[in-house]
Amino acid sequence: MAGWIDYWPQVGRPLSERARTAAGSGGGHFYGPEDSRPGAWMCEAIAVEASADRPLRVRAQTSASPFDGEPTIGVLEVDLGLPWTGRDDGEPLRLGDLPVDRCGMVLGDARALDRFTGLDGESTNGLADVTYWGKYEDTVHAQFGGDRIPQHHSGHGPRGWLDLPLAEAEAVAERLRTWTREGPGNGLIVAVDAHTDLHRFRRASWSHPLLAGVVDLGGCPVLGLDWDPGDHSMRHHGERAYGQVYPATLEARVGEAVLRWTIPPYDPELDGRT
Repeated sequence: MAGWIDYWPQVGRPLSERARTAAGSGGGHFYGPEDSRPGAWMCEAIAVEASADRPLRVRAQTSASPFDGEPTIGVLEVDLGLPWTGRDDGEPLRLGDLPVDRCGMVLGDARALDRFTGLDGESTNGLADVTYWGKYEDTVHAQFGGDRIPQHHSGHGPRGWLDLPLAEAEAVAERLRTWTREGPGNGLIVAVDAHTDLHRFRRASWSHPLLAGVVDLGGCPVLGLDWDPGDHSMRHHGERAYGQVYPATLEARVGEAVLRWTIPPYDPELDGRT
């Protein structure tokens, strides 16, 4: 869960150490303090062993979003590059379950993820992006400029500036906020996104139909998976607190081990919030 990676050091051993323990016992689900149960709004992860001499091959099957009908991830499969050593009958091994983090999910080597900078992290390169949107967007654009920044393959997105030095980005944002306070008042939202690893993968996903993007962490590629806010609100909102969790299994495919995460198609009759 991408939004909680910064919290692993606060709840116990580092992510990589917890992952090594879980993977060494055949794979498993770990979370929060080690003497706890999975809880709402807490860090969680699934860990398994994988080949160290090749990139992981990742596939996705899709289902239609109840929000806009666009394809969303229904099944995620990861070829682990190792022979199947599970049950002789080939039946899947249940590892646990995970919610869909509103901030996205990440898949990669746990040692690399120890250095992943999340929501509260600092810019990895001293740069930041500034975006703005809202009621007075057109007026602000006429006075201050700013390019349209598509944040989805549909081409929609706010206006703003990419790749500004952090201090300059803060100054630009403050000019827009000052204009709003001294002028029309509420009606413009301004955001400054430092180039954390979380923001870098979300930005890399903007042009992908499934909002998937890869970033480099110390020479190790890490895959990030984002979710459209509308789709998340209808299918995954409330996450573990509302029982919105999905099974992760270790399975055999042509004699090799595959990690599989399955998100069933949306069924409004099973959604207790509708």
